[in-house]
Amino acid sequence: MSMDDTMPPNFSVPNNALEPLFIASHSSTINEALECLIGTAKSSDGRLDLASKCVLLPVLELCRSASQLSGQDLLLSIKLLRNLCAGEITNQNLFIEQHGVEILSTIISSMALTSGSDNGILRMLLQVLGNVSLAGEQHRHVVWRHFFPLGFLDIARVQSSETCDPLCMIIYTCSEGSSEHSADLFSDQGMDIIIEIIRTVTVAGFREDWVKLLLSRICLEESYFWTFFSKLSPVAEAENSDDNVSQINHIGAQQAFLLRILSEILNERIGDIVVPNKFSSCIFQILRNAVGVVDFSTRGKSSLPTGSADIDVIGYALSILRDISASGGPKVANQDEKGDAVDTLVSAGLIKFLITLLRDLEPPAIIRKAMIHSEAKDGTTSQPFKYCPYRGFRRDVVAIIGNCSYRKKHIQDEIRELDGIHLLLQQCVTDEDNPFLREWGIWSMRNVLEGNTENQLLVANLELQGSVDVPEIAGLGLRVEVDPKTRRPKLVNAS
Repeated sequence: MSMDDTMPPNFSVPNNALEPLFIASHSSTINEALECLIGTAKSSDGRLDLASKCVLLPVLELCRSASQLSGQDLLLSIKLLRNLCAGEITNQNLFIEQHGVEILSTIISSMALTSGSDNGILRMLLQVLGNVSLAGEQHRHVVWRHFFPLGFLDIARVQSSETCDPLCMIIYTCSEGSSEHSADLFSDQGMDIIIEIIRTVTVAGFREDWVKLLLSRICLEESYFWTFFSKLSPVAEAENSDDNVSQINHIGAQQAFLLRILSEILNERIGDIVVPNKFSSCIFQILRNAVGVVDFSTRGKSSLPTGSADIDVIGYALSILRDISASGGPKVANQDEKGDAVDTLVSAGLIKFLITLLRDLEPPAIIRKAMIHSEAKDGTTSQPFKYCPYRGFRRDVVAIIGNCSYRKKHIQDEIRELDGIHLLLQQCVTDEDNPFLREWGIWSMRNVLEGNTENQLLVANLELQGSVDVPEIAGLGLRVEVDPKTRRPKLVNAS
C-alpha cells in the first residue's frame, strides 16, 4: 500500500511534506504516525530527537489543513504539537518561525466556541500556546499580539474549566514581566477578559491555580481590586463609575465568588503576601455595605458558601479581614504608607463596627439558656437580638477583634472604652453554631489583657463583683488575687 492510499480524498498536503512524520514513526498512515510520535514526545530525549528530525514541520502542515482532517486526526496533531513544544526550545522557536500561532489562531477562529460543545481540541490548542509562551519574551509577544483582546475574550466566554485554566496560564505568563502586556491587561479591554473569566469560574469552577495567580496579581499586587470589583456589579456600570466603594449597593454572585478566591489566596499565602492599605479599606467598606443589606432576623444554618451572595460577601470579607489582621500576616505594600493594615482599618472604625455588630447579636447558646432561666425567675423579657446569618459568623467577628488587639495597646484600650471586654468574655464558650468560638474567644481575651494593666484590673473587678463566672477566667489560664499592699484585685497566671 502506498502513502497515497492512506491520504484523505482531496488532501492538499504533498507527500514529501509529510515524509519526516512517516520516517520518524516507521508508520504508513497519518493516524498511526501521530499515535506513535505522541508517545515518543512525552520524554525530553524523545522531543530532542524529534526536533533533530524536524517533525514539527509536517505536524504544522497538517494543522494548516485542519479542515481536511478528521476530528480524531486533528486532535492527535494538536496533541503531538503540545508534546513537542513542552520545554524543547528548538521546537518552540521553529513553531514561532513557521507561523504556528497564526495557524492555531485560524483553527480557533473556525471553531464554534460554546460552553456546551466538546472543548477537548480547544483545551489542547491552548496548552500548545501555553507551552510556547514559556519559551521567552518573543514567543509571549507573538501569542499576545494574535489573541489580545478579542481572541482571549472569545475563549473566556466559553464557560468551561477545561479551557479557562490554560487560558489563565497564557494570560498570566504573557503579562508577567512585560510592562506593555500588563498595561493591556489592566486596561478596560483587559478587564473585560478577566470579568468573563470570573463569570466562567463562578459557574464552572477551576481545577488549576492559574486563575488565583492572575487575580492575586490584579487585585492584591497591582491594586486594581476596586476597579475590577465594581465592574462585576450586577447593576449598570455607570452607577459605579466613581472610585467610591460606598456606591456599591447591589451585590452579585460573581463578586461573592471573587472575594471567596481572594480569601483563599490570603489564607494560603498568609505571612508573605503584600496587601495594599487601599485593598484593606475597600474590603471593610464592602463589609459595611453588605451588613446594611442583609436581613439578620433569621438564624443561618449553613456554613460558607451559603448560596446567598449578600451573606457570602459578609463571610468572605470577614475572612479576608481576619487574615489581614493576623499577627505576622500580610504586610503593608509600600514603606511610605502610614501604619500597617490593622492601624489603617482601626482608624477607619473597624473595632467599633465589630463590637457593635457583636453586641447586637443574640448571645451564644449556653448564655441564652442562662438568660432564659433568669428571665423566667424575674419575669423580665430581653430585647430582641439579631441572628448570625451563617454558621461561624460570630467566630469570624471575634477572630478579627482578637487579631487586631495582638500587642497593640491603643486597640486594647479602645475595646475597653467601648465596653467590649465583658462582651468578649461571653465569647469564651462552646457554641454549636460557631465552631472554634471558644478558642477564638480565649485568644482574643489573652490579646486584650496582655500587657494592659487597666484591662486586667477591669476583668478582675468583674469577677469579684460576680459579673463574670470564674470558669471563664480560669479558661484563660488566669486567676484573681488581691494585692496585699494596695488591696486591689489583679489577674495573675494560674500556673
